[in-house]
Amino acid sequence: MTEQQILDHISRGDETALDYLYKKYYPMMTKMVLKNNGTVEEANDVYQDALIVFWQKAISGNLKITSKISTYLYSICKNCWLKELSRKKRLSYAEQEESIVQSDPEDIMSKVVQDAMEVLGDPCKSVLTYYYFNEMSMSEIADRMNYSNADTVKAKKYKCKKRLDILIKKNYTQEDFFN
Repeated sequence: MTEQQILDHISRGDETALDYLYKKYYPMMTKMVLKNNGTVEEANDVYQDALIVFWQKAISGNLKITSKISTYLYSICKNCWLKELSRKKRLSYAEQEESIVQSDPEDIMSKVVQDAMEVLGDPCKSVLTYYYFNEMSMSEIADRMNYSNADTVKAKKYKCKKRLDILIKKNYTQEDFFN
């Protein structure tokens, strides 16, 4: 869809344009929140809030875009995130403005993995943490977590790693980390 087609669909109240915008710009918008001390859940909330603001302005006829839609949405997301940071009193207002900067892709990936492991929950979080971060053997993990043997842990680790991969791939592409 071209930007004009998107605006035409929105002006008619066609929510397929909103779905299109959500999918197209999700990685870019959520990456900004993740780079600035946010979680995946906060990124989702901020992006949804931004889309609601965009939609309401468009429907009411108060939408005046002088840039690309992506730039306009990014600006709304940034403002929503700054308001959220302010509300939570994480940073002073001056620090918030300065905090919207580029981060190292490895830092972003680390944050995404941490957030995804929280979503996985136990026992997957524990098994993966013990194996990958604490470098424990399968038999040590079996003893620690009361599994019958190392093969049981190996199967569990495999299934948990698959779930983690699916969770991350569902929400992100490689370009999100290496642009």
